[in-house]
Amino acid sequence: MARRDLLLVQMDEAYERLRRRLEGLTEDEYFWEPVPGCWTVHRDETGRWVTDYAFPDPVPAPVTTIGWRLVHIADCKVMYHEYAFGARRLTFPDLIAPATVRGALERLQEGHRLLRSDLVGLEADQLDQPRLTNWGEEWPAWRIFWAMIDHDLHHGAEIGCLRDLYRASTVEDTPAIRREIQAGQRLKV
Repeated sequence: MARRDLLLVQMDEAYERLRRRLEGLTEDEYFWEPVPGCWTVHRDETGRWVTDYAFPDPVPAPVTTIGWRLVHIADCKVMYHEYAFGARRLTFPDLIAPATVRGALERLQEGHRLLRSDLVGLEADQLDQPRLTNWGEEWPAWRIFWAMIDHDLHHGAEIGCLRDLYRASTVEDTPAIRREIQAGQRLKV
């Protein structure tokens, strides 16, 4: 299999895995804060929707909400496209954070579509040509796509874990209570 085709298969598989992890995501999950002080999606003092960020990244990085992670994945796709293959004008502060799950999923889908189209449009020899990143480094084109594949898998796994924790944090979703409800032994109050 040619390198471009392999990257394309991996990109689509990573994206589909992420998309499946996001099926049925609710607004409550999107904004749920598993611990106090999470980075999240919120309105700033002007009323504009933003995601929390700091430059440079704090060490250790704060825990983030599902919404923050979803917007981060989507925005990174948009920015990698913008700098490696696009007009190189956007900055992260230019991107208004989606205030809803639907908006975030639409941005994620658009970011994937842009990068996928970029990859499909490359010839084999163009995979080794240097491309700009949004932080100013140049990488070979193949590495841009490889990074986004890894990014989808990495943050998708985190989102899956956070969704598990969210479900476990609701009283009705603990395994013992589900068994009691199924057996008809628990009264709803």
